[in-house]
Amino acid sequence: MADFDFAEAVRAGNPLAIADPRQIPSRRYYDEGFYQLECEQLWPHVWQMACRLEQIPDVGDWVEYTNVGKSVLVVRTNDGVKAYHNHCRHRGVPVAGGSGNAFGNCAKSGFVCPFHGWQWNMDGENTFVYGRQLFDEDQLTHAELALKPVRVETWGGCAFINLDDEAPSLRESLGPVLDRLDAHGMSKLRAEWWFGTVLPANWKIAMEAFMEGYHVMMTHPQLQRSVPGLYNARYGNDTGGIGLPIDPDQSVRDNIRAQIENLELLSSGMAGMCHAKEVAIARELADVDLPDNVAEAVPLWFGIVQEAISRKLRERGEDVPDLNAVCQSDPVNAVEFLFPHYFLLPFFTSMASYRIRPLGPESCMFEIWSLTHFAPGDDREPPMEPTVLPYNSQDFPMIPRQDYSNIPIQQKGLHSEGFDYMRLSGQVEGLISNYQRLIDGYIAGRDKADLARANQKLGGNFDGPVVDLWD
Repeated sequence: MADFDFAEAVRAGNPLAIADPRQIPSRRYYDEGFYQLECEQLWPHVWQMACRLEQIPDVGDWVEYTNVGKSVLVVRTNDGVKAYHNHCRHRGVPVAGGSGNAFGNCAKSGFVCPFHGWQWNMDGENTFVYGRQLFDEDQLTHAELALKPVRVETWGGCAFINLDDEAPSLRESLGPVLDRLDAHGMSKLRAEWWFGTVLPANWKIAMEAFMEGYHVMMTHPQLQRSVPGLYNARYGNDTGGIGLPIDPDQSVRDNIRAQIENLELLSSGMAGMCHAKEVAIARELADVDLPDNVAEAVPLWFGIVQEAISRKLRERGEDVPDLNAVCQSDPVNAVEFLFPHYFLLPFFTSMASYRIRPLGPESCMFEIWSLTHFAPGDDREPPMEPTVLPYNSQDFPMIPRQDYSNIPIQQKGLHSEGFDYMRLSGQVEGLISNYQRLIDGYIAGRDKADLARANQKLGGNFDGPVVDLWD
């Protein structure tokens, strides 16, 4: 398999191709020409998370998914989930939605074009043409009038669409990380809440804030203060006065109290990252018998907590995994990235998820879901559309509020005179380089199988190194 050819990429029309994997050209985050390359060469060929399945629970339920000027209808039919390009086969008017957050049910009325009244059923078949006698019959064949299908696959409680009929499947593209997340109960989670905001930043800047934990000490100081040993050991003890040092004399009991405080901060800061019901169970175990050595006590305590969470939530009727078993058989990272724009943040049995969509070279829609398990009979209505807030709203949970304080000002900083490229750590910021170079692969038109194999290398790469994508 040939290595990525930087010179060839430039000749192919990508002057901002990455030459050194540790250096990302700043113009990739605001250049209009590069943004158009993404719109034309990336987005039409990748699997995009279009909706959560609880948004379309009944036959006939549909939602509209929009991105980079494309509109797709995702529909629950008698034969499963289907998707269609959202345009009337007559003169191109959208047959449903048009807002980007639209949803409804078409089981009875079907889809009706608001312009001339042509109609389609949930299977995309045309059922009515107003004034049919006015048209030549060769323009009105069944195949000509059917809504154009879009590839759709379901996984993890979501529907994913791909505009490329020749692209490898979702599983071929994303690889074993899907199996690992499945083992942690991903497909059984439901949305508890859903927020959205428009960020004045390139979509990639918004994503890269969640590809490493190196920023925690400064951006989320409350987390580092609660358990400095966790973050300092991972990123270095040279805190320079911006974070607490490790206390070598901390007792086991004080360490466990700090661990519980950290869980509480994760819960209040993001809910799905550590659910309140899980924190309540952990608090009950603050005084269990443990070894006197912190290095032995903390992993043992987490094992006890995970066993209790699995057992007690199962007693409630929640279909949660055996946490201790899946942490051994199918370990996952604190953040798992599913290229090109979807994140999952698993902790115990719940997760947070992020989806980022570009709105232009320097604007993006950022959505957050809190996902958890529900007991049988808990039929609360799922959120059908996001609660959209200004990005600086105090109504956001603390952790995204802190991240949103950095992202817009970073976008401004990228325009600074003399700032030509970002300098990445090849050890813990490698995921940023890896996915950016995968984008270059799409722009260069690499073989689809090569792209899928490279994509799989992004699974489990949070806080990871720069890797060779094309070996």
